[in-house]
Amino acid sequence: MQVAIRRVYDPPGDDEGYRVLVDRLWPRGIRKVALAYDVWAKEIAPSAELRKWFAHSPQRWAEFQERYVQELAKPDVQERLRAIADEAGNRKLTLLYGARNSEQNHALILAEAFRKL
Repeated sequence: MQVAIRRVYDPPGDDEGYRVLVDRLWPRGIRKVALAYDVWAKEIAPSAELRKWFAHSPQRWAEFQERYVQELAKPDVQERLRAIADEAGNRKLTLLYGARNSEQNHALILAEAFRKL
């Protein structure tokens, strides 16, 4: 499966396929009608507890990755990941996230989870 990652604040590219917002909270400053997306899959985002614990701290990145992978391994989350992949079909899957840090955010981990399906 071809998976791309894009920040919600960046303009969409030409061929992004099936666009999935993967944040638990709606991104600040963006109106729902203004964002080009196919589905908001907040249930596959990190739990509220994990998100608050991480707080985008670079020192917590390694442990955040481990904890989030554990959350993604839960059967209900795996089922939702497969459903999203099915919905995308043969199209590219573009994961939309709002974090400022493009090198340490949950969308990177989530993309790898989709590639392993």
